[in-house]
Amino acid sequence: MSQWALHTIKAASLTTLHEVTLNPSSWVRHFAPAIPKGGTVIDLACGSGRHSRLLAELGYSVLAVDQDVSNISLLQNPSITAKTLDLELEVWPLNDLEVAGIVVTNYLYRPHLDQLPKMLQKGGVLIYETFAQGNGDFGKPSNPNFLLNPGELLAFSALHGLKVVAYEDIFT
Repeated sequence: MSQWALHTIKAASLTTLHEVTLNPSSWVRHFAPAIPKGGTVIDLACGSGRHSRLLAELGYSVLAVDQDVSNISLLQNPSITAKTLDLELEVWPLNDLEVAGIVVTNYLYRPHLDQLPKMLQKGGVLIYETFAQGNGDFGKPSNPNFLLNPGELLAFSALHGLKVVAYEDIFT
């Protein structure tokens, strides 16, 4: 099965935190159109819903998942289905779901990371952008459990046979 993966690793300073939580990521904005049309896209750990809104505007059907989806529910967008889920339970709550795309930003929970490629339809796209080692110098997160190690997403992609079409490991 040929699957596509789009990855980036970023460390953001606290001065940009407000902008980061309100506006869609430029990385996601750039690569979201690569997600095949017609399928569902999961905005995993969707937070304020900035990427759910973007994906809906691009014509995707979106499943916005997080512990608190109250902000998403207020949008009342028929293209967005909000679902309250604890993504850190022992059992992965999204088993047997097959999607055209998965968007994950500012979130890392390694115990279920291997579930994501299994959820992608053939030709599906994974867009992953989160904090990396070194972010603790700027603020939170600083716990190594929530920071990617150098090359971790590349190794993850290779392990799961994902084709990496873009990758960055940068400080912003």
